[in-house]
Amino acid sequence: MSVWGKLAGAAAGLAIGGPIGALLGGVAGHYVIDRDQEQEGPAENQVAFTVGVIALGAKMAKADGVVTTDEVMAFKEVFKVPEGEMKNVARVFNLAKQDVAGYEAYAEQLSTMFKGNRKLLEDVLEGLFHIAKSDEALHDNEEKFLAQVAKRFGFTDTEFSYIKARHVIAAKRNPYDVLGIQPSITNEELKSQYRRLVSDNHPDKLIARGVPPEFIAIATEKVATINEAYDQIAKERGM
Repeated sequence: MSVWGKLAGAAAGLAIGGPIGALLGGVAGHYVIDRDQEQEGPAENQVAFTVGVIALGAKMAKADGVVTTDEVMAFKEVFKVPEGEMKNVARVFNLAKQDVAGYEAYAEQLSTMFKGNRKLLEDVLEGLFHIAKSDEALHDNEEKFLAQVAKRFGFTDTEFSYIKARHVIAAKRNPYDVLGIQPSITNEELKSQYRRLVSDNHPDKLIARGVPPEFIAIATEKVATINEAYDQIAKERGM
């Protein structure tokens, strides 16, 4: 079953409380549920992940004062939303985008639900950065918003800076920051870090930790950025 079908099941009563559950409750009556569809994978995690990112994505898009068409389109691109599900997703998005207030509750619930799964929380931030930069500018309010979400997820300022480095304009990227390393790193350590990053962001790994398959586009972009950074350093070092 796709994550959109799982959202329907969640709206009908999957045990998710807190603000994420309340947001689902606000749209429950609009879903048409196929009870013959078989559940698969970590349904509750995938639903919490998806609704949490929809909510934070909506608030992220509003963080610079206005929800632009580019930002809404970026959200659709991140999730590969099929046309048949756009109305359901739009209802969640529209309920959450009313204003920036309240994003803390969603961030804290995700942090609690995915405690010990920091990679999944990092995936959430990657998606939010994708939405934020869709208008080709990362506004100060958006960056502050993302920094506060990262803090509630338990990321240090340094860890946040490494995540942010992957989303600045290509010409301004520091390849060492993209890979989360220092220039003093040895060639062998560089290769090891590169292999680990590529492995961590393989689609199978993301799905195993609770990222819905519809979200894999983010991993593809992230791996491309990692490859580009590694190639730049390797070329400079004559590797």
